[in-house]
Amino acid sequence: MSAAIDTLLSRLAGVLPADALRHDAASRIAYGYDNSRRQSLPDAVALPETAEQCAAIVAHCAELRVPLVARGRGTNTTGASVPIAAGLVLSCERMRRIIEVDPEDRVAVVEAGVLNGDLQQAAAAHGLFFAPDPTSAPFCSIGGNLACNAGGPRAVKYGAARDNTLALRCVDGRGVLHRLGSRTTKGATGYDLMRLVIGSEGTLAVIAEATLKLLPLPQSVRTLRALYRDVESAAAAVARIMRQPQIPCALEFMDAEAVRLAREVGGADLPAAGALLMIEVDGAEAAIEHAVAAVSAAARGDGLLQLDAAQSAAQVAQLWAARKALSPALKHIAPRKINEDVVVPVSQLPALVAKTRALAAASGIAIVCFGHAGNGNLHVNLMFDPANEAQAAQAPRVLAELFATTIALGGTLSGEHGIGLEKRDFMPLAIAAPTLELMRAVKAQFDPHGILNPGKLLPA
Repeated sequence: MSAAIDTLLSRLAGVLPADALRHDAASRIAYGYDNSRRQSLPDAVALPETAEQCAAIVAHCAELRVPLVARGRGTNTTGASVPIAAGLVLSCERMRRIIEVDPEDRVAVVEAGVLNGDLQQAAAAHGLFFAPDPTSAPFCSIGGNLACNAGGPRAVKYGAARDNTLALRCVDGRGVLHRLGSRTTKGATGYDLMRLVIGSEGTLAVIAEATLKLLPLPQSVRTLRALYRDVESAAAAVARIMRQPQIPCALEFMDAEAVRLAREVGGADLPAAGALLMIEVDGAEAAIEHAVAAVSAAARGDGLLQLDAAQSAAQVAQLWAARKALSPALKHIAPRKINEDVVVPVSQLPALVAKTRALAAASGIAIVCFGHAGNGNLHVNLMFDPANEAQAAQAPRVLAELFATTIALGGTLSGEHGIGLEKRDFMPLAIAAPTLELMRAVKAQFDPHGILNPGKLLPA
């Protein structure tokens, strides 16, 4: 262990309780990986309980030039929370207070370690909900959601994390605690630094607390299932649905292989089909039938095989459970997957889907697609066997072509997973060199010593 780490541990012993500072082998292993399957051991782990403790930890790391990675629950798939430079992992798991749920202002004030699912339960008790609802909601943290600007199915109508956050308390790379934003839903007071920090993957600041916008639970929700002959006709239907005025609150896409997995692994009662759309419509009871009729009319078109509505809450729950089981179910296809969440304008979704079909046919690599089609966010999963030399050699080329096509269609590298390590080297495809330099300059202002999540997001 280096002298800097020894000094840091000695200093933090005066900041944190004894059980909140760990450097044993088991703890270092437990906090050294995330859902990307990458792993790198930190030198130590700190578990603060307050924003002020976070600030003190960062300040000591800055003075000693010790790298620091803020961590939620490790559900990230891009390696963003893997401590590749060793140093200290700051885990927010003990910062789990829901400080306030205010139904009058429709806001919640929560610490960074609060689980998304716990917030949803607390808000629902007041007839409210927090719009971002990633698949991992039961076990992902609000701090992690904000760090990656997470979305989920409801983002198509209600926006992602950035659109539903009013204020932050966060710590910059000097150890200074800031309050960014305000409790109001409008504001024109200087630079919007809060929106800059959200989605920065812990490279600009450590998020300690958030003031979040809540929305009233809808009076009525209807769930539709549309089956299509092929992925192209389903993608064309997505574009039609999103062109008409009645915006669904969720519009999920599954290709044929995803439908099979949802049926055989997830237990959904689904017939074979080339593609499926799960469409959810919400609103006032008096208007819901009109909304369902409008969305249904747009869903009809060439290639539609079947369109029906879920007849019970149990059917709805089964459909969503099968959709949320898709990502882990992919392990039944191949031992390795590359999971990308590219996003394009909705009008370009048919072209993106067609490209994935062409790439799969040309490379021999199975590609499974599903995702939040209503905002053009497609989860493209490249499934291959690393022991197969031909497939292992093809995978990087297929990935590069996927990203190049996405950018050519006016899209970008990530809709909600973030960049982390996995997509860092592709950033010059999406961001011009002068703009990357501007981003590096912003990073230097927030984090002058470069200690916050080094090596992530921005290419070398």
